Amino acid sequence: MKKAFKILSYVLGSIILIIIVALIGFYIKWNLDSSKTLALQGIEAPTLSYEGYSYRDLNKNGVLDVYEDQRSSIENRVTDLLSQMTLEEKAGLMFIQMTIMKEDGSLFEIPSPSNPFSFMLETTSKMMLEKKMNHFNILAVAQAEEGLMWHNDVQKMAERTRLGIPITLATDPRHGKGSAIGTAVGTRFFTRWPSQLGFGAIGDTAIVKEFGDIARQEYLALGLRLALHPMADLGTEPRWTRVNGTFGEDAELAAKLTKAYILGFQGDSLGTSSVACMTKHFSGGGPQEDGWDAHFASGKGQAYPGNNFDYHLIPFIKGAFPAGTSQIMPYYGIPNDQTSENVGFAFNKEIITDLLRDSLKFDGIICTDWALVTDLRIKKASAWGVEHLSEKERVEKILTAGNDMMGGESRPELVVQLVNDGKISESRIDVSARRILREKFILGLFDNPYLDESNLSIFNNETNREKGKSAQRKSMVLLKNENNILPLSEETKLYVEGMDQDLSIDFGTLVSSPDKADFVVLKLKTPTSLSPDGGAGFMESMFPQGRLDFPEGEKKELLELINSKPTITIMSLGRPPVIPDINEASKAVIADFENDDEIILELIYGRYKPTGKLPIEIPSSVEAVENQFEDLPYDSKNPLYSFGFGLSYR
Repeated sequence: MKKAFKILSYVLGSIILIIIVALIGFYIKWNLDSSKTLALQGIEAPTLSYEGYSYRDLNKNGVLDVYEDQRSSIENRVTDLLSQMTLEEKAGLMFIQMTIMKEDGSLFEIPSPSNPFSFMLETTSKMMLEKKMNHFNILAVAQAEEGLMWHNDVQKMAERTRLGIPITLATDPRHGKGSAIGTAVGTRFFTRWPSQLGFGAIGDTAIVKEFGDIARQEYLALGLRLALHPMADLGTEPRWTRVNGTFGEDAELAAKLTKAYILGFQGDSLGTSSVACMTKHFSGGGPQEDGWDAHFASGKGQAYPGNNFDYHLIPFIKGAFPAGTSQIMPYYGIPNDQTSENVGFAFNKEIITDLLRDSLKFDGIICTDWALVTDLRIKKASAWGVEHLSEKERVEKILTAGNDMMGGESRPELVVQLVNDGKISESRIDVSARRILREKFILGLFDNPYLDESNLSIFNNETNREKGKSAQRKSMVLLKNENNILPLSEETKLYVEGMDQDLSIDFGTLVSSPDKADFVVLKLKTPTSLSPDGGAGFMESMFPQGRLDFPEGEKKELLELINSKPTITIMSLGRPPVIPDINEASKAVIADFENDDEIILELIYGRYKPTGKLPIEIPSSVEAVENQFEDLPYDSKNPLYSFGFGLSYR
């Protein structure tokens, strides 16, 4: 036994030693690679004067170029800069990739075990200096001060490139309660608002526009100039994982709220104080076949059994375009049998050029959704309908379809190869480069991209925080109130489950077990399941999708708790759940939209009256869900709660 233990210890020691040596080797390699790319930096742009006019000499040639002259027209500045750019620099403009900052606000150059994403992404310097890229989607920002410092350092690195083209920083939504891989980045020091579906429950354009304006100010404070939102999709397919990111299933409601949202972020026209909006997902990502999401092969198809394709265009035609959205993102899916070629939206020339460009006259930037070309470590490329094409051929098809930028990719060398091979003309690249540069100039990035700490005062604005809380309150929907048990008196003892463990309130009494309580408050999320074949990969397993009912075992346990004491059930609506048994057993049922737990308890204790109305149906059965059409609104048979339903207190 001692001998076996000794052998085992030698083996384990050897494995640990090999790992340590490997890590040291990788660390040395990463440092050498970073040093090599950082050496590509040029000098900082000096501030010079010409005939009394001060300007940033971005190309460091000692001459006032037209693109450096703020007094020149934007079109002239774009033309001048474009004439100075190499093909490689133009290609770099056409890609936007995710990036990260270290927790101390420094640039990401060496992968760190504290952030697994750092092992999946190329370093800041490699993408900026070697690949000539200048659009990035920033992930988590732990502290505002560090975020500001990181932003200025990134812009300084951009200034030290040959032409000094500034960075455009993009972001997924940050004002929600939590984060979701690839769709939202909850940021604790931002004001807190309901989910987009919650705004649909409010239905008030003034509140949505006010949110957009406050969010715009907070984004500007960190240099975030491109919002990868709103979603103009419709939640007509209840199983779709992204229903919570829509304004609901009604096209007219979604159109007016989409318009208000964009006007809040961009203003009446795009300018130096705007945050540009990339509205998504053209031509409507809601009708996912059987509800499976198009990030993955299980959901590559969109279905239109109700022949309702045009209905999903309404939020764009009546909302996004009248508001002047600066950018559009197509979704991943294949609009089955809606065009002559069954390929994903971004590969489909009839969707991008014939419909979006020519018919609907959109001349802004069109950027694909993320990772259509290159396989990721956590998922295959979403190259639906063109899986057989090589990476270079996929890029060719994306450009031929009429897109300007590729999201979640850092492959500008493929564009260069296509031009050098004669597959794509450089004049075609110039068309997209002109659109992209124009937006940078309009946003004022060339003239002063830097921030100072005075910008951060916005995060201490209590008035804005209260407006966010007010919107949360207005989004709450009271679905059931048996015998008008709500609101509760403040002497009532509550046992809560499913809420934050450190919850504290200045009213009522919270107790530690159901037997000590007068009422139970049970907060639930919509159930989820894996992909159709049960073979979900890591990323797919993170997406809430599939069946909308609780498994029998879990439902039995929930009903035991609900039946033990009068229960108020809170359903946090990511998707509409199937809960007829839970609804029947509960004394009250409330729909929540990712709001703070304190907001929910305020409602229960009558600190305010509920006014929200359901922006989606709540189905009565799994069968009803399976029998409804993916592209039609309000078509669930005998819904438990109908679209627009909502009670109030007497």
